[in-house]
Amino acid sequence: MFLFQIGFLNIEWVDVLDILLVAFLLYQIYYLVRGSLASRVFLGYLLIYLFYLVVRAVGLELLTKILEYFMGVGAVALIVIFQQEIRRFLLFIGKSTAFANNRLLGRFLRQPTSTDKINEIKPIIEAVRAMASEFTGGLLIIKKNDELDKYLQTGEEVDSVLSKRLFLSLFNQYSPMNDGGVIVADGRIKAARCILPVSDSDDFGNLGFRHRAALGMSEVTDAAVIVVSEETGRISLAIEGNLLSNIPASEVEERLRKYLFEQSSKK
Repeated sequence: MFLFQIGFLNIEWVDVLDILLVAFLLYQIYYLVRGSLASRVFLGYLLIYLFYLVVRAVGLELLTKILEYFMGVGAVALIVIFQQEIRRFLLFIGKSTAFANNRLLGRFLRQPTSTDKINEIKPIIEAVRAMASEFTGGLLIIKKNDELDKYLQTGEEVDSVLSKRLFLSLFNQYSPMNDGGVIVADGRIKAARCILPVSDSDDFGNLGFRHRAALGMSEVTDAAVIVVSEETGRISLAIEGNLLSNIPASEVEERLRKYLFEQSSKK
């Protein structure tokens, strides 16, 4: 059954649904790559594809063959270029599906959340507050559900109880462990001097390396990342690809409680 007709085209409900789904998919792709170098590559590839359609419609066979070969090779190149964006998209799908959030299956997909974990925030906030007052730079990663083994292996194993003094010692400017990030998982300080992925987003061009690393870590995992600026002493918090800059330690504590524990308990 036709919905309506435009000239010789017969538009059906399934055609409208097809167009809406394609538009939604293109919007999601744009949302993932916007503000990054990949967005320019995607735009360039799209323009070449439109040029290919025009050339094929005109009937320029030789140029059409060349562009067809380029498009075929370009499809493989896009997978390599957009690997970070593809990973972010798959992570977004995995986090938002009912399958991943199912209470029964969640026991096998993530570590169970305990009320005892709330106590781990206190020494973290105390250390962050002291670092900010002393202008001690630091990068602190707090695990939520995603496994961080790949990043733990890049650093030096600590595996110690949470301690304000230990945090301050690790981030001390004279400490050999102050570079990179300190990862907290399962109520313990797991590793220090860990190497983190750096965000390539152009939306934060004025950020330093620590803040870009915090943003990059929050883009590829669901961990919460705290940054203390060595120059200004300001505290920032990166969660799910968003960076909250220059916020007080009390707000960091409140947001961590809501994000790490209250959201998990609701799920």
